[in-house]
Amino acid sequence: MSTTRDPDRLVLFTDAVVAIAITLLVLPLVDLVPEVKAEGGDAVSVIQDHRQELFTFLLSFVVIANFWLGHHRVFEHVRAYTTRLIRVNLLWLLTIVVLPFPTEIIGAFPSDRFTAGLYTGTILALSVCQSAITWMIHGSKDLEKPDNPVKQSELIGSLMLTGLTVVAFVLAAFVPGVNFYALLLLLLSPVLMPVWRKRSAKA
Repeated sequence: MSTTRDPDRLVLFTDAVVAIAITLLVLPLVDLVPEVKAEGGDAVSVIQDHRQELFTFLLSFVVIANFWLGHHRVFEHVRAYTTRLIRVNLLWLLTIVVLPFPTEIIGAFPSDRFTAGLYTGTILALSVCQSAITWMIHGSKDLEKPDNPVKQSELIGSLMLTGLTVVAFVLAAFVPGVNFYALLLLLLSPVLMPVWRKRSAKA
């Protein structure tokens, strides 16, 4: 069932939740400072001895920021919203809020198939939700702005990223030794899109 409400309220709520989630990522790093000091370490050891925690923080920050940017671009096409869109958007927010949890796990424990699978699986769930939102908006008379529709390339790009994330999850969770290197597959998305555009133009 559609509504005539402006989607700004939904976007503002989403932005607030994302801001809180992205802030929570840094809290474990803040807690490291008094811990290192209590153990007799210096300021340099905070960085040198906890490089994995710093890396996971930066990685998750980039992941959340990129998905938020994608969410922002998609909602530029929305003129109203439905109950179903709200529910899928809440699922998207759930994966954003949950992400600091596997981030903390991979920062505290050695990398293996379980930790890599948990982290990559969370990103996969996030990507699936984002693709579902894009799919729902694309071509919808209730949701989409007639003068600013979702382009076919935007939908394909979102689905392509989700497909690459599926492959990354399978590699990270089930192939020994791959672990977080599987996430490098996501870098192929901007490379594959021009290929798809050329083939579409020829077709």
